[in-house]
Amino acid sequence: MTIGVLALQGDFDLHAKALARMGHESLEVRLPRQLEQVDGLIMPGGESTTLLKLIDEWDFVPALEKFHAAGKPIFGTCAGLILLAREVESPAQASLGLIDITAERNAYGRQKESFETEGVADLGLGPRPLKMVFIRAPRIRRLGPGVTPLVMHRGECVMARQGTVLVAAFHPELTDDETVHRYFESMVRQAAG
Repeated sequence: MTIGVLALQGDFDLHAKALARMGHESLEVRLPRQLEQVDGLIMPGGESTTLLKLIDEWDFVPALEKFHAAGKPIFGTCAGLILLAREVESPAQASLGLIDITAERNAYGRQKESFETEGVADLGLGPRPLKMVFIRAPRIRRLGPGVTPLVMHRGECVMARQGTVLVAAFHPELTDDETVHRYFESMVRQAAG
């Protein structure tokens, strides 16, 4: 089982290192055809407009839609959440629409307002504390009826799932807590059968 990390821009290397710490193999995905070699995909944080432009330029959209249609899990963090959302605001921009949420860009503030905190995660083992790092993070403004909130911070959902799509407004790769990556790994394992 191999987990791909979209390596066009952003903090993809830290996700690969988080997976390696867990003893898990990953592949840096730079071309659409490489999606055929992986069982799950992490779309990292970075600059959503830049990532969108690169995804378009490299013709990733049809390959990502096929990957999703095949039931392979996708996990988007920060900018990845924005790219996967059905709707994006502040300002509006195109997205893949693979999870029924509305994302507001940079809603937790600019770079200087970045912060580290603890939230409550319920990832199948009951509620437990989770370390989180927010950097120019988007806010989940709306959850569709088929979307399950998984992590809360000050009464707001900051991590959610719909089917095989998982999104987080924060950066789990910036902490030593493997909870979120282990949860995604279990999604990939389950989908791979």
